[in-house]
Amino acid sequence: MKLIVQPESGVVPVVQAIRKAKKTLDVCIFRFDVAEIERAMGAAVQRGVRVRALIAHTNRGGENHLRKLEQRLLAAGVTVSRTADDLLRYHAKYMIADDTLHLFGFNFTKLDILKSRSFSVATRDSKTVRDAIDLFEADVSRQPYKAGKSHLVVSPDTSREKLTEFIKGAKKELAIYDVKVQDPLIVKLLKERGAKGVRIRILGAIKKGDDTTQARPLKPMRLHVRCVIRDGTRAFVGSQSLRKEELDSRREVGVLITNPSVTKKIQAVFEQDWTDSAPKDAKNDELAVESKDDKKSDQPADDEKAS
Repeated sequence: MKLIVQPESGVVPVVQAIRKAKKTLDVCIFRFDVAEIERAMGAAVQRGVRVRALIAHTNRGGENHLRKLEQRLLAAGVTVSRTADDLLRYHAKYMIADDTLHLFGFNFTKLDILKSRSFSVATRDSKTVRDAIDLFEADVSRQPYKAGKSHLVVSPDTSREKLTEFIKGAKKELAIYDVKVQDPLIVKLLKERGAKGVRIRILGAIKKGDDTTQARPLKPMRLHVRCVIRDGTRAFVGSQSLRKEELDSRREVGVLITNPSVTKKIQAVFEQDWTDSAPKDAKNDELAVESKDDKKSDQPADDEKAS
């Protein structure tokens, strides 16, 4: 499994992933304005790759751009389909290149890639890739999706169940990126975990939180990714916020990460963002605590004194 961190990584890893496709490339699009990615998709067609784009039937304020994108991709030889309109919104962002699933927390836009905190993961786990292929085929053909037993998290089909179970499994800590956690059942669950001693921190906001949860806005950049890190060893990255409509009424896609190394990298980014986003007084308090701890560590332990 590979991790992309935005905005540090930029557009290059996405273009490289498209260039590596040899046989098939399926892309699910919600917003799109990056010319380099569009050119890479066209170039894939030219070298014989079967390229398909599934484009959202609508998005807020950008439907005209989507229709123009459809025309350009069709002209480049891409097979273009439009999502159904049965769900409130088709907000998923992922790409399947041959046998690799690329799950994006960001849209293919300059704002998301170059100016926002977000993540993307690439996995070759066969069950997860197969599940993503089945989802793409179902949405392209506008047929019901039958979820498989994999790490894929799909709204509205499996996300509430899988994310509830994931959060319940926290023993020590939950670190969350989310613009606003507000699903009543999820908020209740977080409070229950907090009451049992689980440390809960949110970069973003929470509706009706209590003293068991700490929340602060992300600074100085825009927040776009949805991510939950559990006990520093497991994580979730996806397009769905912990909001009722995104769990129950929209097409959203995410993935559960069981790779400790990737999770550790995400946790490190969170810790830096948490520190950088602290209010001025809180930063001073944290630095004072760190300084105090450093001084303590310099003092010999009791057994060292005795020797």
